Amino acid sequence: MTTLVDADVERVRAGLGGLLGAWLPGRRWFAGKDGGVPRVGVRLLERVLPGEPGLLLAVFDAGPDGPYQALVGVRRGPGAEPPGSVIGRLDAPDGTALTLYEATQDPESMTRLLGCFGAERGGPVRFERLPGSELPYGLPGVASTAEQSNTSVAFGDRAMLKVLRRPVPGTSPELELLGALQRAGGVPGAAPLGQVRATGDSPLGACTLGILQEFVRSDGDGWAAATGRARACLEGEGGVPAPLGGFAEESYGLGLATARVHTALAGQLGSRPLSGRESVALLDLLGDRLAAGLRAVPHLAPYARELWGLHDDLRIRVLRGRAPLVQRIHGDLHLGQVLRTGRGWVLIDFEGEPGHSPEERRRPQPALRDVAAMLRSFDYAAHHALTELLGLPPGEIPAGDPRAARLGRRATAWSVHNRQAYCAGYAAGGGQDPRRAPLLVRAFEADKAVYEAVYEAHNRPAWLPIPLAAVRRLTEERRRRS
Repeated sequence: MTTLVDADVERVRAGLGGLLGAWLPGRRWFAGKDGGVPRVGVRLLERVLPGEPGLLLAVFDAGPDGPYQALVGVRRGPGAEPPGSVIGRLDAPDGTALTLYEATQDPESMTRLLGCFGAERGGPVRFERLPGSELPYGLPGVASTAEQSNTSVAFGDRAMLKVLRRPVPGTSPELELLGALQRAGGVPGAAPLGQVRATGDSPLGACTLGILQEFVRSDGDGWAAATGRARACLEGEGGVPAPLGGFAEESYGLGLATARVHTALAGQLGSRPLSGRESVALLDLLGDRLAAGLRAVPHLAPYARELWGLHDDLRIRVLRGRAPLVQRIHGDLHLGQVLRTGRGWVLIDFEGEPGHSPEERRRPQPALRDVAAMLRSFDYAAHHALTELLGLPPGEIPAGDPRAARLGRRATAWSVHNRQAYCAGYAAGGGQDPRRAPLLVRAFEADKAVYEAVYEAHNRPAWLPIPLAAVRRLTEERRRRS
């Protein structure tokens, strides 16, 4: 077996930055796609597997963003690299050619990587198996094809390795929350099995690079289930429109599951009222997000006055001593982050909103912020089903089309019906009844809708009408109540 020697690693270290610069803009998880070819500086290059193929763990900066992580497979000469995985080629010091490729796409390399967990090894990167966990050594590791901000590799239906593409200092927020839920017990979820960790002596400092957790057997995620039922409601089955309650039982159960997760996190990690300083910091953060959204999306301008009014309503409530309790929450909850299982709904991916700082992800927040985010997801599901049925994105649906208008009203009714069921389930599960805190829910929904508007304006302009419609509804509700 050919060995990846020190001279090979140093050659890769010298040439990897240039290859990654050309390769990164095509990656779903790379945030700097619009900035051209980035300049890449390699901060950590660790040899994990020395054989053939070899495996290197690379952490690097790319332009103003970063750090990022890639698992880089190395073969001598052209080999059986998975289609579309090649990063580039370099000449080795011994005159042979080295092919570098994305190793998460190589089941053989991932199987060997799993064997590193629990093995004694020195150096700046450790593969740690949590005490008592049983790992499925020998199973092939197959990367998920879903578009995600990280890369998940499944080992049969036993374990899942999440490669954190944008590692943050300290312990991963997701690992903290998964551990809390495991300690609480009684909440179905993906128990942590191990982690890939950079030590404090590494060039990165201490940080989590990967999370190994139980594989959650499921019938699919909430997004697929909800959009399917919404479409059935819109088009009818056998010529008879499906009832608006076609997904209400599932929505109610999802509310129950969300409340139970919040209760478990509060029990393990605590909840408390916001201090005066924290209240001001939260309000300032929401104000900064709104101001940035208004600058980025001119279409929000007609609603600016009422959006600021919603913000001021929240500020008055909080500063008058009626601040909500705060705790650790999911932080990026939507229908794509929940799985339907035989044990009920399971919440996954507790990393928080992508692109936010570690401090912001760990900051205790009102639990209703997660609720508001899920309410927005029901709205998206309904309108996504509408666009599928009409074969047009939201921005291209004819305004005067009677059929489109009729289906649009039905999509809105489906969303409202399931939002109400979700809130009822959340209250029944022990959470604060969202229907009794309309000001808080409206403020957090507006914050999320503005965030969505910025995303759509930059990535899918034809979809901008969906968050704009939510902003219009929320601001009109405020105007009626004023």
